[in-house]
Amino acid sequence: MRKIMMVLALALTTSLAQAQNNGSSYQTALGVKMYPGAISVKHFTQKGRALEGLGYISNDGFRLTGLYELHFPITGAEGLQWYIGGGGHIGVWSDNWKSRYPGRADGIAIGVDGVLGLDYKIKGAPLNLSFDWQPSFNFIGYNYFEGGWGGLAIRYTF
Repeated sequence: MRKIMMVLALALTTSLAQAQNNGSSYQTALGVKMYPGAISVKHFTQKGRALEGLGYISNDGFRLTGLYELHFPITGAEGLQWYIGGGGHIGVWSDNWKSRYPGRADGIAIGVDGVLGLDYKIKGAPLNLSFDWQPSFNFIGYNYFEGGWGGLAIRYTF
């Protein structure tokens, strides 16, 4: 039992040290992103580099998005960073989607995404806020540009 506790303590210490070395005051964050409404998880893989996964679910269908983000600190604003990145998405749109947009096809949707935003870790609290713009272009399924994705994310950090 004592060896297990030592291994767990070492793992926790290593994890915390890695979080401090990645240029962010947190390593992983989980929460919600508002508009159009998604579950969001962000994880820093190295200094200034993060992966973000988004799961959108609505009456129109669902969409999974993966983003690779480059983060840059803003001098003089502790905890505040700007970021830019890109990635892709896959989704499935329902008949409800087609009834709202008769000219668009339902079914599978695959495309590319960009992201530009601000990320803020609240000092002394396990909370992270971000605000971003996430334009995307769908090229499998109905082809279209979507410039309205993005919004405010509120996440719990650990």
